[in-house]
Amino acid sequence: MEIGSILIGVLVVIGLVVIIALRSFHSIGPSEVGLVTKRIGRKIDGDQLIACNGEAGYQADLLMPGLRFKFWPVFKVKRYDWVQVPPDHIGLVIAQVGAPLPTGAKSAAYRAEFGNFSDVRTFLTQGGQRGVQRPVLPPGTTAPIHPIGFVVLTSAATFGEVISDSTDAAIAQVDPRVLTVVHITPEGDRDVVGVVTTLEGPPSGDIASRIGGFADVTAMEQSPDAGTPARVIQAVLRAKNDLHDNYQNYQAFLDSGGCIGLQHDPLLYGSYLLNPFLVRVELREMLVVRQGEVAVIKSYVGL
Repeated sequence: MEIGSILIGVLVVIGLVVIIALRSFHSIGPSEVGLVTKRIGRKIDGDQLIACNGEAGYQADLLMPGLRFKFWPVFKVKRYDWVQVPPDHIGLVIAQVGAPLPTGAKSAAYRAEFGNFSDVRTFLTQGGQRGVQRPVLPPGTTAPIHPIGFVVLTSAATFGEVISDSTDAAIAQVDPRVLTVVHITPEGDRDVVGVVTTLEGPPSGDIASRIGGFADVTAMEQSPDAGTPARVIQAVLRAKNDLHDNYQNYQAFLDSGGCIGLQHDPLLYGSYLLNPFLVRVELREMLVVRQGEVAVIKSYVGL
């Protein structure tokens, strides 16, 4: 009887070991990540969703592809797809973790350390903010982005798990059909430009906002030496799109003094990765001055 009890006990222990081992090993596919949730531990400080220091809850570090071990029942693992942005499309990133946006801000400030948002720990420790991120993911991006820390919208799919009402509200403002690369090309025999309206920044006070304003134009008009009509016109028409890579670097646009509203500098022929949450482009026909004609320019800025 005693031997039988011992044998049963051994079998029970072996069975438990097998069950724990089977539930502790996880096969993560080549285009998947494993989200780890810790069931036991101290609570996360504040209102953050992700644990960076071993607290209970969603863990910052993801499991990469391969056979991985996480001790069950302390840890639970759920698989998610890598973010994949189709060709000729963009990915709009919405952070569900980080510091709250400053009052009046529409999107989150970006720092170079954030990269393509595949390191949520760096995002949190370097001051990342919740909400829509200013850069977009370019076509062809494939990245292991934290599915709780970020939600990524493409025209084909939504990556990540929406767990925030503010994320739901942001998604509702974006038409997936606009999550594409903006192409500005001739329309048949018509030459066109892209007239830009920005949707975040301080107010300008001008009909069309220009980085740095029009103080240089005013100064030229006041100077009898520098203010020849040809030079004034060249100054008015000169674009400053190189300061922000044609509105593709919206953080640089704001840092350079960009304002909300209609912009002075249009987009010429090319393809652009623009954040549709922050930039709107309308195609307008170019003015063509044919041989034997003149164009009279009426300026609404300057003296």
